[in-house]
Amino acid sequence: MANIRNRLLLIFGLVLVSAWALFPRTVIERVKRDGVTVYDTVKRVPLKKGLDLQGGMHLTLEVDDSRQAVADKSDALDRSLKVIRQRIDEFGVAEPVVQKVGDDRIIVELPGIDDPERAQAVVSEAAFLQFQITDRTQALERVIPRLDAAAAAAGIGASGPAVGGDTARRVGVTALFGGDSAAGADSAAAVAAATDSASDSAAVDMPQAGGLFSSNISLGQYPGQYFVRAEAYDNLVRALQEPSVSAVVPPGKAIKWGSEPIDAGDGNSLYELYMLDARPIITGEYLIDARPMTDPTEGNLVQFTLNNEGGRRFRNETAKHLKENMAIVLDDRVMTAPTIQSAIGRNGQITLGGGTLQAAQDLALVLRAGALPVPLKITEVRNIGASLGQDSIDKGVTALAIAVALVIVIMIGYYRFAGMLAVAALALYVLYTLAVLAGFDAVITLPGLAGFVLSVGIAVDANVLIFERIREEIDAGKSMRLAIDEGFKHALSAIVDSSVTTILSGAVLYQYGSGPVRGFAVTLIAGVVASLFTALFVSRTFFMIWLQQTRGAKTLSI
Repeated sequence: MANIRNRLLLIFGLVLVSAWALFPRTVIERVKRDGVTVYDTVKRVPLKKGLDLQGGMHLTLEVDDSRQAVADKSDALDRSLKVIRQRIDEFGVAEPVVQKVGDDRIIVELPGIDDPERAQAVVSEAAFLQFQITDRTQALERVIPRLDAAAAAAGIGASGPAVGGDTARRVGVTALFGGDSAAGADSAAAVAAATDSASDSAAVDMPQAGGLFSSNISLGQYPGQYFVRAEAYDNLVRALQEPSVSAVVPPGKAIKWGSEPIDAGDGNSLYELYMLDARPIITGEYLIDARPMTDPTEGNLVQFTLNNEGGRRFRNETAKHLKENMAIVLDDRVMTAPTIQSAIGRNGQITLGGGTLQAAQDLALVLRAGALPVPLKITEVRNIGASLGQDSIDKGVTALAIAVALVIVIMIGYYRFAGMLAVAALALYVLYTLAVLAGFDAVITLPGLAGFVLSVGIAVDANVLIFERIREEIDAGKSMRLAIDEGFKHALSAIVDSSVTTILSGAVLYQYGSGPVRGFAVTLIAGVVASLFTALFVSRTFFMIWLQQTRGAKTLSI
């Protein structure tokens, strides 16, 4: 009696848990409205529809040859594929499709995406992180005349007066860099003070000769930093892309742009230009973690951690460049360039200035996932509607209903009362399977529906094996209780063997498949696991209750 009660408590407990997992409810989530990320109550849908049923975004990516020559595109795409998959997984898209097509393209399909621009940025951003020391030798000033001449020879001329010292002085760009514990805390005030003093001493006009560079570049707030008028930005970018102009840059030096334009305070904008040592003191290959956070004084930022080797190298290199500025370069754009106040070890931070928390989260995401081995460009973007839609959902549900109805008719018609017990167990099987899928945030696709229909047949197959064994035991003249016990006992090995092989097949499909194939595998595995429980535990419990109520009946309608 106690054994039956415990079994019933477990069955009904799982029913309550399943109902809770499948019940739509409102939860507090971070959502984006009118470009602003806020926390709001949203309705949670336990089972979401996949790309084939609800639509989403389709992206095609290729290697960007204009930014980097790539000898083996196929190998580069194979390595990029792993990084993109990891980013998509952290981005939180359910049932994405990320696959290589041919030797030159990667296809990304994101079902139900509600922020296409952010998705594109996360997928295509190279996230190549470098730390480079700003130039202190006035290398740019010395080659300004040659840069002007090379730009003029390339047909790119000057476009107006340079930025004056007063304008440069008004640009209060302070970047804070946190090192290990006390070192990071001490550096904040020191960097701000260093920036203020630099702005008084270094913000002077460049010598002007009427050329493209000399007319549009002014000295910044510290060595190696310069300001460029917004009107001249496009021409300067175009000029620096010319081989004849870039060849003038001194050996061992590199020119990089700042990440965002700066408000000059008078209605105009300025761009930051940096002359850096070409050799980075360290790169992001040593980074092992990155987390977004918000600081009351510094705003939104990303804290990162290097591995032991990276921390040792970083500490040694920063110790050599105390009181110098170090540019934090992400994808060839300088995010910040703080002053090194003390040697920095494993921990640091990247401030985003006026960047949003969303930007900090995305930056941390791509840094954790790792840099793309080669730059990629998005060659095709399609916001696609549901290819199958409600009509296919209706047909899938209809197929499921027909399959279940046929199973019920056959089981009851052939096995009679025992078939009725199997049908009752089958109802719980459907509930448990859907709950398992909801618990894993599974996405329903058309192949997934097919896998669910298939698992219904597998569920009753176990009951068929048990019932046939019970019939054999009854024919052998055994008592009803003993026949039922022996029937479950002898059918167990066959049921477990068939279920395990099916689960292994599903696991292989899940491991090596993608998108809808993985959806099929998930529903199939969830169904098989649920069928094992209902056939071996729930059905057995129903028979135990029947035997108790009939006080060991002499016959069984089977």
